Amino acid sequence: MPNISLADLVIQIPTLLLALTLHEYAHGYVAYRFGDPTAKAAGRLTLNPLKHIDPIGTLAFVLIKIGWAKPVPVNPAYFRNPRQDMIWVALAGPATNLLLAVASAALFKLLVGALPYLPNVQIVAAIIIPLSKMLLASVWINLLLCVFNLIPIPPLDGGRIVTGMLPENLARGYASLERYGFILILVLAYFGLFSVILPIINAVRSLLLA
Repeated sequence: MPNISLADLVIQIPTLLLALTLHEYAHGYVAYRFGDPTAKAAGRLTLNPLKHIDPIGTLAFVLIKIGWAKPVPVNPAYFRNPRQDMIWVALAGPATNLLLAVASAALFKLLVGALPYLPNVQIVAAIIIPLSKMLLASVWINLLLCVFNLIPIPPLDGGRIVTGMLPENLARGYASLERYGFILILVLAYFGLFSVILPIINAVRSLLLA
């Protein structure tokens, strides 16, 4: 288990919960706009993180820096064009995380730029320092969620996007991989999955904070 201080958790856990909540809300909202009331009927079309939190997913973030929420229920049978509409529903979550990362980076740079003009008093430092750390954590966490979820393995969002883009006969076979998805991710992680996605995350992070 990595050495994580209480101060780190105070900064990172709220940031993670916000990122996961907006990720899942985006899925449910886009599905609702396409005619699917399932998430709303289940009480998941909400910004209340308690409705989305997965205790194991949150604990996993503390232990291994990868977390997840309870997936929002979606029923493509309500969609006019189920396969095409599902692409947009799947894309909504990672796109939301990317937008949050961009917004967090912009606010961080704005905050840093404003520092010379702020009064040099203790209360300002007590607010600015934790806020800046939270914004930096938000950039990292949201990019991680965006890139990780775009891995093209069902049931990750990337897998659902690929399923929607494939010809129907191939899509059925590809979607059937969902039952083995968690195992596939574990196998890929063992063989260096994060050595592939971390450079992508770091490159985008550096670009946003430049």
